[in-house]
Amino acid sequence: MRSLSSPRLQSFPPLNFVQILLYSSKQNCPTKQSFNLVSPPIQQPISQPNSLEFDHNSVRETLISYRNDWKRAFEFFNWIDTECHFQHSTDTYNHMIDILGKFFEFQLSWDLIQRMRKNPFSFPDHTTFRIVFKRYALAHLVDEAIQTYEQLEDFNLKDETSFCNLVDTLCEYKHVIEAHEFLFGKNKNVTLDGNTKIHNMVLRGWFKLGWWSKCREFWEDMDRKGVNKDLHSYTIYMDILCKSGKPWKAVKLYKEMKRKGMKMDVVVYNIVIRAIGISEGVDFSLRVLREMRELGLKPTIVTYNTVIRLLCENHRYEEAIATVDKMRKEGLEPNAITYNCFFTCMMKPGEILTLFDKMIESGVRPSMDTYVLLMRKFGRWGFLRPVFHVWKKMEQLGCSPDESAYNALIDALVEKGLVDIAKKYDEEMLAKGLSSKPRKELGTKLVTVTQETKDG
Repeated sequence: MRSLSSPRLQSFPPLNFVQILLYSSKQNCPTKQSFNLVSPPIQQPISQPNSLEFDHNSVRETLISYRNDWKRAFEFFNWIDTECHFQHSTDTYNHMIDILGKFFEFQLSWDLIQRMRKNPFSFPDHTTFRIVFKRYALAHLVDEAIQTYEQLEDFNLKDETSFCNLVDTLCEYKHVIEAHEFLFGKNKNVTLDGNTKIHNMVLRGWFKLGWWSKCREFWEDMDRKGVNKDLHSYTIYMDILCKSGKPWKAVKLYKEMKRKGMKMDVVVYNIVIRAIGISEGVDFSLRVLREMRELGLKPTIVTYNTVIRLLCENHRYEEAIATVDKMRKEGLEPNAITYNCFFTCMMKPGEILTLFDKMIESGVRPSMDTYVLLMRKFGRWGFLRPVFHVWKKMEQLGCSPDESAYNALIDALVEKGLVDIAKKYDEEMLAKGLSSKPRKELGTKLVTVTQETKDG
């Protein structure tokens, strides 16, 4: 199969992408309150495709839309470069490298990095290599990530920022064991013993891995080492306690912080609101929210989403909608997570679909989690038509489905006995490289590359 960067790459048909860009440009319009949760979109004149000029924002949005179809994204990336003479920035390069890395196309990623080096306006930066670290970590190629860090002298980027990015990325993507060995093992760097920032990363790494006993051990080890625990340390450990099923201990730690006179921020209160809501009830969370305001801390969208989630979980929908209204008055518009709080708890398919459609009309773009959540929910209930309604909306919005979305659709089809249709979607998912293993119950086979494809 020929390389997608080949000069023989066929001219990319622009209309589909242009239509997506035009649609996307309408998604962030300001809204007015209507029907409590949603508001009607502001009608804007649609430009003709031929009059549309590409800018970095539109290119970025298009790449994001095709983040689950790397070949399509890469064709577009090269097409606007060669045919439209678009000057890619470091940012658009970084987005493309991220997409390629997601599908283990590391050689193509490095080819792009070499292209970046030839242009001072797109020279690789710390974000570029943080993306490379992330994609290697997700592919379980830890040695390659560390080797990349060692090579950063060639880019004048082998510094503290890159070091922290490497460690943080390994910990974030569940390679904390390797990160711990890299930091404190045979190549132990004694200067890190009192480094609070690095220890916070490792603590969060054990948290991401879900090893609660190791979290507690490392927390206590920080005291033995004399590491000065800061507000971020306490925030991480409170989250650990809350997620490990001990929210009352997180509340206890919060009270301890208050006794010590620690100045807390919104992030701490967001965790406390959730923890106290689970352990003592949503009314106590609302008291903490008032306390937070009295301290002069302004709630964020995360704060409000936490409260809305608690209210929905307690079936107090009117109060949840009132909270959305209050949030709007403070200049904060609901996002996909806000709607997910309602979708998770609502039990009537018709009402869910109505809210879903109005969510889109109001300018809020569903996240992939939204699509998967709804398809899974409708699939469990045995309603196939709503599943396809959500799937088609996802396609209309230019959002390419990921593995979770495909599996949600396939599961719903299998549940209804439509195995042949399910098999076609499984084949499509495999062809895109989103999954490497055909589903046994469907008897799906990997599609082989034809001679015609090989010849280009």
